[in-house]
Amino acid sequence: NEYKSYLSFTHMDRSGFFKNTSRSDENRKNRQHQVTELRKDRRGEQISKRRQVIEDTTDDGMAESGGLTNSVELIDTHQIKQIFLESDANPDKVFSAVQSCRKILSKKSHRQIDEVINMGLLPHLVHFLTLDGSPELQFESCWAITNIASGNPLQTKAVVEGGAVPHLMRLLSSTNAHVAEQAIWALGNVAGDSAMYRDFVIESGIIPLLVDMTASTTASITLHRHVAWTLSNLCRNKDPPTSIESLTKMIPSIRLLLSSEDHSVLTDACWAVSFITDGGSERIQLAIQSGVVTKLVNLLEHHEISVISPALHAIGNIVTGKYEQIQNVINHGLLSHLSKLLFHQKPSIQKEATWTISNITAGTPTQIQAVIDANLLPYLVTVLTRGEFNCQREATWAVMNLTAGGTPQQIKRLYSLNCLAPLVRMLEVHDTETMVNVLRTCFHILDTANEISLAEGNRVAVEFEACNGLLAMERLQRHEDRKICRLSEAIIDNFFD
Repeated sequence: NEYKSYLSFTHMDRSGFFKNTSRSDENRKNRQHQVTELRKDRRGEQISKRRQVIEDTTDDGMAESGGLTNSVELIDTHQIKQIFLESDANPDKVFSAVQSCRKILSKKSHRQIDEVINMGLLPHLVHFLTLDGSPELQFESCWAITNIASGNPLQTKAVVEGGAVPHLMRLLSSTNAHVAEQAIWALGNVAGDSAMYRDFVIESGIIPLLVDMTASTTASITLHRHVAWTLSNLCRNKDPPTSIESLTKMIPSIRLLLSSEDHSVLTDACWAVSFITDGGSERIQLAIQSGVVTKLVNLLEHHEISVISPALHAIGNIVTGKYEQIQNVINHGLLSHLSKLLFHQKPSIQKEATWTISNITAGTPTQIQAVIDANLLPYLVTVLTRGEFNCQREATWAVMNLTAGGTPQQIKRLYSLNCLAPLVRMLEVHDTETMVNVLRTCFHILDTANEISLAEGNRVAVEFEACNGLLAMERLQRHEDRKICRLSEAIIDNFFD
């Protein structure tokens, strides 16, 4: 019985139960479990597919990228199909039809994708990828296929089963830079659809080509943007995750991209590291050994939120790892950046920074001391006092982990910052997990104060009562959640009976 095993202790043995040496490791495992869904939700901030959208149907295709394509009058899918079926169709007429198809697909709707697929236009577009003598036609066809692959899983499936991937792979080596860039984009959309298609693209041989493009000194910034985003999709998805072998080949290129001055490249490179490190200590160690930690920590000072967010994601993942992996990040100066991030203008970054601290305070006493020495505890107490609820919730994890694994003097440092009042106020929320965290923290604090001295225990008990803590315990003894009832009863029985 969970409640019985948790609370069947006497006043004499409670300290040993709550402060055994494995407690913080248990907290870490629990914390990793709790953030699984959170991490999946947050990952939506970086979309897995991108459609090349146009707002005006009179655009100039490759002309936008420096090509020579002229604008054409838009025709519908029935007319496009008629032209595709003409065996002696004029090449200019075919080109105009393909460009019209691409423009239809560039609108912000999946309905047009279904229309193009159902009209049987996709096999023709795939065929046009093979016409090396017509790079503009290849480009327009590639763009159209990119947008089909940006659709739902059934639409992406049509691209794969239509045989487009081998032809797209071949076009990565095209002498026309615009065609090669568009092929990368299309393959990135395919890889972003699912773990199965991700692995299919990897098995098709994309990684060595992307590695070469990353290392090229003549590559355009546009090419690096497409490469960074496609690499991030090749690291995405966890069922199953990308193989260690593939990640080992990609991560040096990702590290190189983290030195870019372009914020789009940096954003996707950071997301790639975030996906890599969201998979256990072996993958975390791979990232650490590649040398990305220094770059990630430095990027926390970037002026773009789109860069800070995934960089912090990746660091937050790393500190869910083993103690030595946490220490590596601390050694790279992470803690000096967190106080500013705790009060960042974007609440999600505040929340992520607090979550990151909570995993560090689930570490060793030495790592907890590093948090204290960085003067982060006053900031945590401020978050508990007046932060947004999601940030406060993470802060309750941070202080609970500290009180579960810290030394008596470290715990005293926390409660000397007047954290009891905001903790008691957090017991008014309608969130069982948060309330349990707060009750455990209060128990640890009261227990530690008694451990220091009887006088200290009495002083802290009076402070707890003065901020309505005892009234809250009496009220929570009637709470519908049995764990909350037992915890509040334990506090009364052990410190106020």
